[in-house]
Amino acid sequence: MPSLPDPILWAIPGFILLVIAEMIYGRMTGKTRFEPRDTAGSLIMGLGNTVSGVLLGGIVVAWFVFVEQFALFDISWAWYWFVIAFVLDDFVYYWSHRWAHTVRWWWADHVVHHSSQHYNLSTALRQPWLNPLTLKFIFLGSWLVLIGFPPAMIAFVAAFNLIYQFWIHTEAIKRLPGPVEWLMNTPSHHRVHHATNPRYLDRNYGGVFIIWDRMFGTFEPETDEEEIRYGIVRNLGTHNPLTICLHEWWGILKDVRSARSPREVLGYWLGPPGWSPDGSRDTSAMLKARWLEEQGDGAASRSDKHPPIAAE
Repeated sequence: MPSLPDPILWAIPGFILLVIAEMIYGRMTGKTRFEPRDTAGSLIMGLGNTVSGVLLGGIVVAWFVFVEQFALFDISWAWYWFVIAFVLDDFVYYWSHRWAHTVRWWWADHVVHHSSQHYNLSTALRQPWLNPLTLKFIFLGSWLVLIGFPPAMIAFVAAFNLIYQFWIHTEAIKRLPGPVEWLMNTPSHHRVHHATNPRYLDRNYGGVFIIWDRMFGTFEPETDEEEIRYGIVRNLGTHNPLTICLHEWWGILKDVRSARSPREVLGYWLGPPGWSPDGSRDTSAMLKARWLEEQGDGAASRSDKHPPIAAE
């Protein structure tokens, strides 16, 4: 098995230089916005993610090595298998990302990335610290290993997937040529994903390719009709890294402790973010439905193409 480098470690210096360049560009043009404490919080979360990857990444590696012995095929290291693995990994990423918005246990980890009320390249580095402990890799990442793709190959292409997603976290680039916007995830599409506007909730989960969202009914184009509001439905109001990292986990713990039945425990744990037994809290599906009702039949008919799914 060939030894493959970690592309993300090689890319980190470039990430930092591009963040600095965007800061300078924003100061000169006003087309991007930075807030020092928010940016510092994002960089600290990125650093913590790198450290946790070293400390906890062995959990994922050990599982994939275990699963590899049950692989259906023995896929070679030919270059075209890297291409196929890259596309399939992005397909798996789409569903993994979608689950991260629709299952509270996984949202508790992913919410870290959405917690900034600003949208710039530093936001791309705002990553969680406890991802392996959610065990999501068991349910989704295992499939490519079971098919027969070597774990090292999957890790390699997955790293390029994440590197690609770095540059789409910006307001400096508005829209790209039509064919690119149709096929690829772009800054315009990903701004929609980070928005808290009801029309945009639970949309555009793709990593590299936006085609998955078009196929599975979760695509929403960016509109010039209203300004995008970034962050989460209930913003934190703090830049404390520990709060950013742990606030939703703590929320789950408090809710589970107050549960009065196994059904409520499962709802608070595996239901959509915002779920409550009596419906007193808002899920994103409820927020979207309320917004559509306020907009009238015209908005409702437009949204029929993209039925809402619960999360956020």
